[in-house]
Amino acid sequence: MPPDETNEAESERSRLFVFNGGFLTQRRVRRILSLSGYDVRLGLPGPGDMVGIWGNSPTAHRGIRIAADRNVPLLRVEDAFLRSLHLGRSGDPPLGLLLDRSGLHFDPRTPSDLEQLLTSHPLDDTALLNRARGAMERMRELQLSKYSAFDPDIAPPEPGYVLVVDQARDDASVLASGGNEALFREMLVLAQEENPGARVLIKSHPETAAGYRAGYFSQADTSERVALVDQPVSPWQLLEGAIAVYTLSSQFGFEAILAGHKPRVFGQPFYAGWGLTQDENPLPRRQRNLTRAQLFGAAMLLYPTWYDPYRDELCELETVLDTLEAQTRAWREDHRGWTASGMRLWKRPHLQRMFGQQKKIRFTDKPDLSGARPHMVWAGQAGSEDGITRVEDGFLRSRGLGADLVPPLSLVTDDLGIYYDPTRPSRLESLIALRETLRPDQKLRAERLVARLISAGLSKYNVGGPLPTLPEGHRILVPGQVEDDASIIKGAGEVRTNLELLRKTREANPDAVIIYKPHPDVEAGLRDGAIDTGGLADVVATNTDPAMLLAQVHEVWTMTSLIGFEALMRGVPVTTLGAPFYAGWGLTTDLGVVPARRGARPSLLSLVHAALIDYPRYLDPVTGFPCPVEVAVDRLEAGLPAQTGFLNRLLAKAQGVLATHAHLWR
Repeated sequence: MPPDETNEAESERSRLFVFNGGFLTQRRVRRILSLSGYDVRLGLPGPGDMVGIWGNSPTAHRGIRIAADRNVPLLRVEDAFLRSLHLGRSGDPPLGLLLDRSGLHFDPRTPSDLEQLLTSHPLDDTALLNRARGAMERMRELQLSKYSAFDPDIAPPEPGYVLVVDQARDDASVLASGGNEALFREMLVLAQEENPGARVLIKSHPETAAGYRAGYFSQADTSERVALVDQPVSPWQLLEGAIAVYTLSSQFGFEAILAGHKPRVFGQPFYAGWGLTQDENPLPRRQRNLTRAQLFGAAMLLYPTWYDPYRDELCELETVLDTLEAQTRAWREDHRGWTASGMRLWKRPHLQRMFGQQKKIRFTDKPDLSGARPHMVWAGQAGSEDGITRVEDGFLRSRGLGADLVPPLSLVTDDLGIYYDPTRPSRLESLIALRETLRPDQKLRAERLVARLISAGLSKYNVGGPLPTLPEGHRILVPGQVEDDASIIKGAGEVRTNLELLRKTREANPDAVIIYKPHPDVEAGLRDGAIDTGGLADVVATNTDPAMLLAQVHEVWTMTSLIGFEALMRGVPVTTLGAPFYAGWGLTTDLGVVPARRGARPSLLSLVHAALIDYPRYLDPVTGFPCPVEVAVDRLEAGLPAQTGFLNRLLAKAQGVLATHAHLWR
């Protein structure tokens, strides 16, 4: 940046003087403040400067006093309402902050920026409210809360209970609402009196359950009617089974509103007073009635400052939801640890990075039958047994060939079958049926993903050179496949060879321009399958980028190739002679036999959402963390080099000779 631009940028930043070491030691907090235009400093502020304090922390009084003495404004900083996967006290950095120049959202003594938004902002913008509705539904679907490391294997209590929400003892949000031991006791008594005969569950605060801070309730408060819930059960599942919710000022009360409850509130949190709660101590100045979408829009879309850790930039809530979707899925699937079999030695480091961040994978041919750890098998090595998870490459894999031992950015896990095997149901089939009708936010996300893939020219491997000269006419692309590949063995019909596929295509289209594209593994000499087209093809497109080819053809005929799916995304009609995962849903012309169970009729965007967003797991090669598909697209578009090397090349050729099924990264 030129010096004049640097000076101008520096002059636009607000100097923020702090008196709490956390502002300096917590790099994520400091980075979000910097991106928000604040220059964090030590010392004494002068005219035009600000003082930053952390909520009502024990050190906040220093900043408040100095700001008053120096006559400068305060910036009050707090964690956002969707903070992180794990507790802040565990060291997990925040995905967002609340930067408030007026007050604290949990302290009713002074209207905060959030309260002023809820009081005076029109909150009637259709786009804002649609975003709010979509984000609320995503939070419910993904089971996201302020901290989202819930164990999905812990069953919620039988429904029909009353929830009483405990909080951390003497927390700033409790004290700001006048909370004390007596008020929590009163709340528990009223929950029983007002709901005669109903069970009462006390929900412990996550920090209490983790042993960081005491709460107001303990096992001493339980009885035949009252029980304590201190296990990491999803708050959304708890709310689904509740008939009433009682809280002082917990954020859980806000989530109860989002889940459709009208909680009984004994304090004065930010969500009380807007017609969505039963308020024991109402604030007279809050007279406006709001909808859930309006409350959410202000509290989650307009008020917080959100951060994207993959791109190191500020972002919208939707990007944070993408981030938490990837992180929570990885933690929930991996936190017990895995055992694994059927994995070649060279794959194991990559599998460890993808699935072993919580607990190292144990590679063994003898799975743990106790069920303490789930068991995964490379799909091509798995038999027909149930109770295992099959692993395979995802559909946006890498920049380079799997058979060339280039590690993947994505892998799929399937607890039912595997996507290329139509002889049994797969998790992908279930997801496609589930996404038959998309919400507006899901449709928009899939649309944007497709547009990016097309504009960037991305495909599974992202290899190949320029287009050959193509004759004029009705062009049909016929993609070759590795004939002993598992997708052919399991998913092909009567037509099972590349030569027979070419014959069938020519017979049905005698006047078409047929373009045959050999499989890249075959072209690279890593797998068998080279053929003499015998004049059945007008063009043999060797070493050609498939995305470039798809932009120049009018149809695709295939057995089970993924190019058929990539063609559908680009609006190219596809005829299948086998039963690939994308066949049988009404989106392709199917000449082979497809499973009758594929009765749903999803849109193309539904198929894309299931196959590229819901089904795979992605690993960011830059940060090393689980990531959403959009980050994987960023990395592929940036052209990250494939680290293979000469030794890998020799090993790839050796394994190609030995491979008889889908034992390799394809």
